[in-house]
Amino acid sequence: FSFKELHGIFPWLVESIFGSLDGIIVGWNLRCLQGRTNPTEYSVALDFLDPSGPMMKLVYKLQAEEYRYDFPVSYLPGPVKASIQEQVLPECSLYHNKVQFPSSGGLGLNLALNPFEYYMFYFAISLITQKNSPVTHHVSPSNSAYFILVDTYLKCFLPTEGSVLPPPSSNPGGAIPSPTPRSPAVPFTSYGMHHTSLLKRHVAHQPSVNADPASQEIWRSETLLQIFVEMWLHHYSLEMYQKMQSPHVKLEVLHYRLSISSKHHGSPAQSSYQALHAYQESFKPTEEHVLVVRLLVKHLHAFSNSLKPEPLSPSAHSHTASPLEEFKRVVIPRFVQEKLYIFLQHCFGHWPLDASFRAVLEMWLSYLQPWRYAPEKPPQSAEPLPRSVSEKWAAFIQENLLMYTKLFVGFLNRALRTDLVSPKNALMVFRVAKVFAQPNLAEMILKGEQLFLEPELVIPHRQHRLFMTPTLGGSFFSSWPPTITDASFKVKSHVYSLEGQDFQYKQMFGTEVRNLVLKLAQLICQAQQTAKSISDHSAETMASQSFFSWFRFTPSEMNGSYTGNDLDEIGQDSIKKTDEYLEKALEYLCQIFKLNEAQLTQMMMKCGTAQDENGKKQLPDCIESEDGLILTPLGRYQIINGLRRFEVQYQGDTELQPIRSYENATLVRLLFRLSSALNERFADQMDVLCSREDFVGRLCRYHLTNPHLVQKIRYSPVVKDRTSQHWGPRISLRFLASYRTLISLLMIYFIASWFYIGPVGCTFIILIGYFLYAVIMTFFFEGWKPHEH
Repeated sequence: FSFKELHGIFPWLVESIFGSLDGIIVGWNLRCLQGRTNPTEYSVALDFLDPSGPMMKLVYKLQAEEYRYDFPVSYLPGPVKASIQEQVLPECSLYHNKVQFPSSGGLGLNLALNPFEYYMFYFAISLITQKNSPVTHHVSPSNSAYFILVDTYLKCFLPTEGSVLPPPSSNPGGAIPSPTPRSPAVPFTSYGMHHTSLLKRHVAHQPSVNADPASQEIWRSETLLQIFVEMWLHHYSLEMYQKMQSPHVKLEVLHYRLSISSKHHGSPAQSSYQALHAYQESFKPTEEHVLVVRLLVKHLHAFSNSLKPEPLSPSAHSHTASPLEEFKRVVIPRFVQEKLYIFLQHCFGHWPLDASFRAVLEMWLSYLQPWRYAPEKPPQSAEPLPRSVSEKWAAFIQENLLMYTKLFVGFLNRALRTDLVSPKNALMVFRVAKVFAQPNLAEMILKGEQLFLEPELVIPHRQHRLFMTPTLGGSFFSSWPPTITDASFKVKSHVYSLEGQDFQYKQMFGTEVRNLVLKLAQLICQAQQTAKSISDHSAETMASQSFFSWFRFTPSEMNGSYTGNDLDEIGQDSIKKTDEYLEKALEYLCQIFKLNEAQLTQMMMKCGTAQDENGKKQLPDCIESEDGLILTPLGRYQIINGLRRFEVQYQGDTELQPIRSYENATLVRLLFRLSSALNERFADQMDVLCSREDFVGRLCRYHLTNPHLVQKIRYSPVVKDRTSQHWGPRISLRFLASYRTLISLLMIYFIASWFYIGPVGCTFIILIGYFLYAVIMTFFFEGWKPHEH
């Protein structure tokens, strides 16, 4: 087709593939397209959208003609949209020289994007706008076509080996020119430190065909990364972003906004609360969104670690490093670090307290461990020992100190509010403890904190020393402060650029955080005891539900209280895993924070003595008042997490208990009337029988009375009128209403009919059997010890 026809079709085609920005048109629904369920559509979509496929060839063909396409500013992330609408240019060079005001009668601002930018904008933002698309079956995000395409684009445009492949061209000898800078349509002011394009000097001044392909086409790598970061990580309030800027920049922006507000609206500026509220964005990232960001983080580590080592010979410095190598050097600190930190802070503070937080956790841990994606291989050994973190990563740890320390404190606060008996929650604590317990990592984090807390005596000299090298006239033997001051300045710059100049730093290895770790260790010990009690209870339940227990006629559970929780169904294997995770997590925490073994032993003994002399668990933490026991906040936490409980038992007449779920309601009522009639009719005779001292008296006393229960009912404050009911010997038939009893009787009748025993004979056998059972129980419990009422 001609360029003009393709130019008209291109926006429609992009929207048909990725869906509309308002989410009405779903498009191809790449997020739910999987090879397992739709193999044909899956393979066709990947081939069509491949970096060397037909769609990308169309993009490059239109790119050669310098076509522009409008992208509405209203669909950009909240902070970017708000700043552009107030004519405050964002710091990212992606938006520079692209904002177009609408013509007369037009609606809203637009970005004038080239075909590559337009395609990638739609591709990246479809992860956000299409998150509510209908799903007819279970979809694994890591196996979807969208996830595979993200991985393919990253490997193509941010290669770890070699250079970026040149775009396909219809002209064999020609090349697709990079976008040329254009003059801005309106004056903008920047609300951040303006960073020009990293490789602008290489791109703008090397249009020749014989130029290095990496130098000519490096703009695709930078554009792709900027779009991914802006669309996926830039969803937070502008207040949060401005907090990271210097006071001078914040004051300049404030003056500019006041002037804009008074000029356009003719009214004084709105209050600070209203102004900040206007920049808030309700952003709830999905688990799939977090998994894609983790994929980006992992690839950027591999991309950055593929940087070639600098040559040692002085002659090697004569030529400049390639643009791709320069890009690898600064890709994480310049493009990702700031926005990822705030994105993680947002997730740590707003994510629900459930197991889905595992996705955020693994993404955070992936960023903290760039050595996992380094090209060198660990030495093979017979026993897999924990790999020590090399000293060469000290600079990365110091320049990302808040990623390690402040977010670790945020995770501690989350862990203290979760149920650690759950295997999934226990696994998350284990994963974090295992990562931070890697040899030499805690020492390097501690060193970074010491550098940040170093006195501010030599800061005026540090900024000059950073740019003084032997090649620029500086000497390593000059009388400058030692090198550690430069490292201290870098750490301080990192912290203050992310949190502002008035930030009060909380030391990871300080007293306050250490107390939080001790509290977490105590909760781990309590969770281990709870898991053990659940395991014991499950074993007892299984034993009590054996085949022969179905033939018991006495309802032992009538006065019992439930001792388990929702974890009864997780099984013995899951409880065993929970115990292993918590035990290893506690061991790792001791290694990281050098916890005192005596303290831990005392804590374990305190948790282990949770049973009193009667063999029952301790009551939840509470205080006594005039109205009785009142739960403390600790007691409520213990009840919610199943750590402790009250021994709740029915204190009234067993015959008047509420009808249980395992009983037949009609039979309960009928049998109660029958037993009441029998007790009223034969009350005097039963009293006489129970007063006898022979075997018949002992038999009646054991089966017709319950001295302990009668005593509790007599002195219970619940029963006001004790004279209106007969508390002496009585017959109870309620156990016959239990479904278990009914099923047992049916099984006995079925077995008896198998041996040609009629209903009368079967009933006679049951009565004889029960009489023998009563005689045996009487001998065991009443035959050889004096009877006491």
